[in-house]
Amino acid sequence: MTVTDVRCQKGDAAFLIDTGSASILFDTGFGFTGYAIADNIARVLGSRKLDYIFLTHSHYDHALATPYIKRRFPEATVVAGRYAGEIFQRPGAKRVMKELDGKFAATCGITDYECLVDELAADVLVDDSDVITAGELKFQVLHLPGHTKCSCGFYCPELKLFLSTESLGVYDGNKSIMPSWLVSYQQCMESIEKVRQLDIEQLIAPHLGLLNTEQTAFFLKEMKSANQQAFTWMKYLITAGKTDDEIIGLYKERYWYGEIQQMYPIDAMTLNTGIQISLIRKMLDTPSA
Repeated sequence: MTVTDVRCQKGDAAFLIDTGSASILFDTGFGFTGYAIADNIARVLGSRKLDYIFLTHSHYDHALATPYIKRRFPEATVVAGRYAGEIFQRPGAKRVMKELDGKFAATCGITDYECLVDELAADVLVDDSDVITAGELKFQVLHLPGHTKCSCGFYCPELKLFLSTESLGVYDGNKSIMPSWLVSYQQCMESIEKVRQLDIEQLIAPHLGLLNTEQTAFFLKEMKSANQQAFTWMKYLITAGKTDDEIIGLYKERYWYGEIQQMYPIDAMTLNTGIQISLIRKMLDTPSA
């Protein structure tokens, strides 16, 4: 098995898995980079086809390049969680994806590109414990909510390979794991426990790629405590009377640097942190400050 980084922009999420008998694109990235990612895939596969696209969730930086890649590789089967497939059909969700993609594209100097959000769709909708056969390998689907309601991962027992999701945290490849629960901290912790039951030796992290042995061991060992510590710290800041803006500033100092700074546009970081603060305030029944 080989794993190739086919991204063309920091913050993209697109990694090509090639087993010899099957090729799988793990997430697809931004819409404005879609054709360039398709070019990168073609350079790796040559005349071979792309067999599958596995999507972890419905956010624009993970899924919006899908229709661009499907135009180049129409035979590819797009696999996504059932709820993600429903989100792809919602006009409001598509509008937000288009707006966020266009805003980040502009910061990268791209202001004129074809938006294909109306073509975004999944061919196969999966539920927890479903199995996808790709060549000689079987991938078990794990519903792992926390980051989004539709988040899922994919586990291949034969290779002890896990295709991860941001519900477990965003890893910088070094010693930092940033929490990323946007719908439920409790669901995040339940998803972490679910993954801890798996026999994992290889892990592909969204936005980062295939981890080495030491990185994989660190992430699996520390993902639970990293999320717990972040939750406790943010709860303390709220009960201490810090305003949302103050907490966001402290959060950026703690997490938004190095590789994570490259992965997350500042607007997305600010938005997501605000959502996490709101979740904790709701749990504590504390109004925004």
